[in-house]
This record gives sequence, C-alpha cells and structure tokens, in this order.
Amino acid sequence: MKKRKMDFPKIEELRKKLAGLRPLNSGELKRLKEEFIIGGAYHSNAIEGSSLTLRETALILGEGVTIAEKPLREHLDAIGHRDAFEYVSELAKEASPLTEKIIKDIHSLVLMGDRENRGVYRSVPVTIAGSGHTPPQPYLVPKQMEQLIIDYSELCSRVNIIEAAAEFHLRLESIHPFIDGNGRTGRLILNLELMKNGLLPVNIKFADRARYYAAFDSYSHTGSPSAFAEMVELYEREELERYIGIIEGKEKLPNEDI
Repeated sequence: MKKRKMDFPKIEELRKKLAGLRPLNSGELKRLKEEFIIGGAYHSNAIEGSSLTLRETALILGEGVTIAEKPLREHLDAIGHRDAFEYVSELAKEASPLTEKIIKDIHSLVLMGDRENRGVYRSVPVTIAGSGHTPPQPYLVPKQMEQLIIDYSELCSRVNIIEAAAEFHLRLESIHPFIDGNGRTGRLILNLELMKNGLLPVNIKFADRARYYAAFDSYSHTGSPSAFAEMVELYEREELERYIGIIEGKEKLPNEDI
C-alpha cells in the first residue's frame, strides 16, 4: 500500500455517488457481505498470529468444516469475528452511540473461546512487544476508557469521521484494555464507526501489517493519528470505488469459491 495524501472530499463524493446508484439486490448484498466477513476474519486474525488461510477461514465460516491439525482456538477466533461483525452491523443500523458496554460486548464475541477474560478489562500489567510503548497499569484502565469515550464524542464534532475513528483506534490500542483481543476488537469498532456514518467497512490487510504497526509507532512518538488515518482513507476509497464499479457493471461480484 503506497503512502498518499488524504482526500476526504473525494471520499464524500464517492459516498454520495454510491448512495445515488441503484441498490444491489439481496443476493448481491449477501455475496458481498459474506466475502467481507470471511476476509475480515482471515486478515484480522492473521495479524494476531492465526495460521488459518483465507480458504480455511471460508470453509469454517461458510461450511462449518473443521480444519484438521489447526487449533480449536483459531476456529473459535474466526467464528467469534463473524459473530462480532454481525453484531456491529446491527449497531450501525441503529446508529448506537459508542459506549464502554458496546466495546465490552464486541470483545466478548471476539474472545468467545475465553470465558474468563472476555468482556472484562485486564487486571494485570501488559507490554506490547516491539512497540516501545507500555500500556497503563490495570487500575488506570477504567478511568482512561471512560475518558476515551468522552473525548471521542467531542472529537467527532470537529474532525472527519475517518480521522476521529482512526484516533480512537490508536488510543484504544495504546490503553490496551483487555488481556487479549484488543486489535480485533479495535478494528471492529473502527468499522462500526465508519458504517454509522454512511461509509463502508474496511479490512486492514495482513499484507499491510508492517504499515499498520508503523502507524502505531508514529502515533506513539508524535501523537498524530495521520499515518493511520491515511491508511483507513485509502482502504475506504478503494472499497467505495469497488462497490460503485460492481453496480455500474465495471467489476464482477466475488466468486463463491475462495
């Protein structure tokens, strides 16, 4: 993914163009949603170390197949991501304000295989390997999460939603409120906020993980979310252009087989 200047007016132009085109029929929407969910589960879990391939993820989610010699945890991670995205999609339709409860509920689905820790703020110190950043002590997490929600509401009132959601994501990961599943939860929240504002969800690709990590490093050192906002803006633009291309007949719907 090449670095480029953000173009929020272009995003708005594409959003309006998509809204003005004929809607996709239910079968087309179903196909695109299934493709996105499978891709999301694959990429988001792969970033966190899952060994499942895209094809294996599709078999687990689409056909309920168990992949021999692959850990049960990775199967549950794929299923949990799918269920969490379905939940996020419903929240987006309701335009529900982001709350700590919603964050914990998303995390509970993401970490469905860990009864002890799902939906619960961590009670132990953690480190983020290779980042040079040390998250706050556990006793500070509840207060910092409360403040994050307050700050985000104010941020949304003065900057583009992509910039606001990007900064929220970076701050959430910096707090690292959960013992595990922070990245997956954060990426789902990012999509919740995009969809609530009439944009398309995006998948941070496994192949772009180095740039993704670099965006966190940049934020840690400069306090600016621009590197990650640029990344999200490009993903969003590509998704909008792809959907428009499909509706206008310039691009094909994804194949059923992955």
